[in-house]
Amino acid sequence: MNEPILIIPLWADLTAVGLGGIQGALFAAGFRGQRRLDFLGVAIIGIMVGMGGGLIRDLLLNVTPVTLQSNWYLLTATAASLLGMLLAGFLSKANGVIVGLDAIVIALFGAFGTSKALTLGLPLVPAVFIGACAAVGGGVLRDILVGLPVAIMHVGSLYAVAAAAGCLVLAVSHAFGVPMIAAAVIGIVVTAVIRVLAVVFDVSLPEQRMLHRRKVAVETAAIKIIRNEDSGR
Repeated sequence: MNEPILIIPLWADLTAVGLGGIQGALFAAGFRGQRRLDFLGVAIIGIMVGMGGGLIRDLLLNVTPVTLQSNWYLLTATAASLLGMLLAGFLSKANGVIVGLDAIVIALFGAFGTSKALTLGLPLVPAVFIGACAAVGGGVLRDILVGLPVAIMHVGSLYAVAAAAGCLVLAVSHAFGVPMIAAAVIGIVVTAVIRVLAVVFDVSLPEQRMLHRRKVAVETAAIKIIRNEDSGR
């Protein structure tokens, strides 16, 4: 490999962590469950969202988590969580900002995860898988901590699909000779655009029960329906 193994600049990684921390804190501040989250609970959710993607990425790659090798990651995630709590009242009315922030967070973690996997020598498909897991990892940990069904397992605007698409574009672009940094930028843009458009136009994958109903409809199409004329139906 002509490229260094670690290609993620500290400032870029901390940007992803910070944005994730803000996003997590905004979610936690507006959480309405059986019990309200206190100040510490909101901070913990923000920290987990900010650092979760990097932790899951490095654990899957079997390397020492980079988020635990520097003081800056935890400090950044904590500060971002506090900022998210302070801005919660203002940003709760700005849905566009929250959607855009969500799209950027998953795009950054997806790109960083895929890039790191590729530079460590993983093949294209596993590298895309690592990137997708890193992209949604913070959200999965968030849902588990607050006791909610994991969002990526249920019908909703494209989330993991957007991340996987961006990671795939990144990996394929790099395979065709595009420099890693440029490929990462392309992957980030693809993920963010797909995610935002999916939310704006309410695009989601088909629900499995809908597929089941379609199958039943096809299988029963030839059954003659006997109408009861007396009932007026």
